Amino acid sequence: MYQSASKSAKKQTLVIGKPSNSNLSRRVQTETNDYDEVEQDIQTFQDISNFKHRNKFISFNKPAKKPTMKDFNAQYQQCLKNENQMRPISEAVKKCQKPQGLDKINTKSLLIPAKITRQDYSSYTYQNLKAIGSGSFGTVYKSKVIETGEIVAIKKVLQDKRYKNRELQILQELNHHNVVKLKHAYFTPSDNNDETYLNVVMDYFPESLYSYNKSFREAHARMPEILVKIYSYQLLRSIYYISLLSICHRDIKPHNILVNPNHHKLQLCDFGSAKKLVKTEANISYICSRCYRAPELIFGAVNYDTQIDVWSVGCVIAELFNGEPLFLGDSAVDQLIEIIKVLGTPNKVQVLSMNSEYDMQQYKFPQIKARDWKRVIKTNDSLATDLVSKLLVYCPKTRFTPIQALGHPYFDQLRDLHQMKQLQEIYNFNIQELFEFSNLETNKMTNDEIKKLIPDWISSSSSKIVKTIG
Repeated sequence: MYQSASKSAKKQTLVIGKPSNSNLSRRVQTETNDYDEVEQDIQTFQDISNFKHRNKFISFNKPAKKPTMKDFNAQYQQCLKNENQMRPISEAVKKCQKPQGLDKINTKSLLIPAKITRQDYSSYTYQNLKAIGSGSFGTVYKSKVIETGEIVAIKKVLQDKRYKNRELQILQELNHHNVVKLKHAYFTPSDNNDETYLNVVMDYFPESLYSYNKSFREAHARMPEILVKIYSYQLLRSIYYISLLSICHRDIKPHNILVNPNHHKLQLCDFGSAKKLVKTEANISYICSRCYRAPELIFGAVNYDTQIDVWSVGCVIAELFNGEPLFLGDSAVDQLIEIIKVLGTPNKVQVLSMNSEYDMQQYKFPQIKARDWKRVIKTNDSLATDLVSKLLVYCPKTRFTPIQALGHPYFDQLRDLHQMKQLQEIYNFNIQELFEFSNLETNKMTNDEIKKLIPDWISSSSSKIVKTIG
């Protein structure tokens, strides 16, 4: 969403060793000591090269071919437009959104009511300090509330008057400490009288996970593994919560994850591609940034579920360990090859589990063995490697769910009070917030899951911990 330079990361690199040259390689590399294994790898990559050449113009999507567009953003927006055949705004909403504020050209012009009561930001005025992010979606500003001095982020997007804004609708429904919070929304006119800008006021964070991780790379170091664990846990908390609402983010990547390095709070942001999934409705498969795109999307699935977010999270966690994207493809075919080089060639059962309508006549893949995950993820923590291996699985149904991932032994350290107190003194994060679950979340858990995820020292010290949000 937005990014800035980080000084705190450079301070922590003093205790982190400079990575070796092998750690700076662009693609996933595998150590080989055996001559036969080297020879096998040479043949493997020859097969890949031949496959790329044969399938240079193949589309893995089952639906009819889309017109080719050179500009990625234009193609992406066109796909979203095709999917978003949104209904006109209802009369009730029109009354709520009466454009009286547009005549006054005032930032107090519109407050779109949210279901959950929050502090009223409709009476405030805002001053944009600087642009901190921009793209095809619009522009994000670091802004100041004139009356209180609070720093907020304002996302300004062009709004078609005929349709509702899906991102705004979703943000109104969300209330979780690991998901960006909607504070206020208002319309302002554009230079063209026929167009209107929607301004969404949200929490401001000084860093994205991308910029924070980049600051370590620039200092020739890696993010401390305890921070990887803390951020990974919070990220999984965020997708567990939104999955319970049937909301699929569909563009999880380090750029869309906000962090505050001062106390290591994380929030998932940018719901511009998000959608509330309905089982009877088809979705577009051309979604999600390529490096974090689940394989079922590459195979053209249109009836996917929120498990595509789990794949993306697995890619993000792997990137925090490796310092670079795990699957760095240049195209859809190349992306699939990058995945195959790690997971091995999917068999026909796995392909159909990703897309039951996939044309198996196109199943002509080089047979490649899966790599040892210990050689893929740059960590000596076997539990971390095991977690990533269970998040990055071809079949969506056997891929770990968010709640399974949260209960993985990798996170047991966070549930140990003695260790957490020591870590809190160093990293200054909120221990209790890690285990604050809403009624919505706990109602979907089994007794064993509640016992596993909420330590005794949390539940016994405060009866309010479990019921603070929902």
